[in-house]
Amino acid sequence: MGRQYRLAEQTIDEDDLQDLIAWLKTNPWLTQGELVHEFERQWAEWLSVRYTTFVNSGSSANLLMYDALLLSGKLTNKKIVLPAVSWSTSVAPAIQLGFEPILCEADEHTFGLDLDCLERLLQAHHPGAVLIVHTLGVPNDMEPLLGLKDRFGFILMEDACAAIGSRYDNQLVGTFGDVSTFSFYYGHHLSTIEGGMICTHDEAIHDIFVQIRSHGWGKDLSTEKSETRARKNNILAFNRPFTFYYPGYNLRSTDLNARIGLSQMKKIDYVVRRRIENHNIYQSRFQSATSFHCQRNDRASICSIAFVALAQSQSQRERIAQVLRKNHIETRPLGGGNMSRQPFWANCYESTAFPVADRIHETAFQLPNHPRLSPEDIQFICDTVLSVTTA
Repeated sequence: MGRQYRLAEQTIDEDDLQDLIAWLKTNPWLTQGELVHEFERQWAEWLSVRYTTFVNSGSSANLLMYDALLLSGKLTNKKIVLPAVSWSTSVAPAIQLGFEPILCEADEHTFGLDLDCLERLLQAHHPGAVLIVHTLGVPNDMEPLLGLKDRFGFILMEDACAAIGSRYDNQLVGTFGDVSTFSFYYGHHLSTIEGGMICTHDEAIHDIFVQIRSHGWGKDLSTEKSETRARKNNILAFNRPFTFYYPGYNLRSTDLNARIGLSQMKKIDYVVRRRIENHNIYQSRFQSATSFHCQRNDRASICSIAFVALAQSQSQRERIAQVLRKNHIETRPLGGGNMSRQPFWANCYESTAFPVADRIHETAFQLPNHPRLSPEDIQFICDTVLSVTTA
């Protein structure tokens, strides 16, 4: 078998593993401890946010994001607008936690929220929150979106799980919303094996995050805050460490995962640069190919986890997939496509026809992008796909 071009390659390399092995030989603390806090600190500094909370996956980060907003009392109602093109665990917490979810059509360029559709939904429903997903790393159109936020006053939830290092008008995604999430899964920009981060500038929401991450107890708050809460609730001093203020979860990560994360932080700028370079090659090749449609945002620097394009038909996509397999190039659909066509949604609500989301559902295909692929590799992948005619 010849060279394999995988959609995702492990970002944990030999240096990371040797660092981890050397650390493990010191018989260190392994569960959540000081290294988790140090990883949170370094991530907050790199992203330029005030507060970060490390959890065991990006999906868990999304779940806590939803629940913390409910518990905060900051939502005006439980209606929430969600992108039709997203991921199951971006949408599922709305169902699990009793929100009133409303799907929004996808934008034909970014594949994020279509802002005309969003404005109509805002006028009709006045939702308390809007979730955006920077699809595969391509930012939404943030300036007009923030204009709608100013007009309608919703809480903005920003799923940047697949968009580490992407920028809109030179501002990193994950810093626009009231809360944001990132993923450190195996196939993403950085990896802690499994892991996720929740980010916010809001101290009160952050305090909820650290409590519901760990069972709902208050002992991960500062000493002053923990003592204040205990006095307010007349908690016996001996019982304070195991007093639960919220119905929480156990979604903590570990110092072992954080140690890998700290090692990954040393190369984050290199990883971001290489992914942007590869994405730019894809974009220049496909934008000049009339038989394909691809994502774009001219005000963005796109650090993608994969490049996605739309074929002109399902049959063309099938022919592309065959040619890619023949050349050992991995491909897949774009996430869940139109989420309303997924069984978990259709079992609760009606499926909705969205022309753009449906086209993405039926014709989208992903192409590999990661730092181990050279510019020559990207050109070869482009040549392979662009050789497939529309006939």
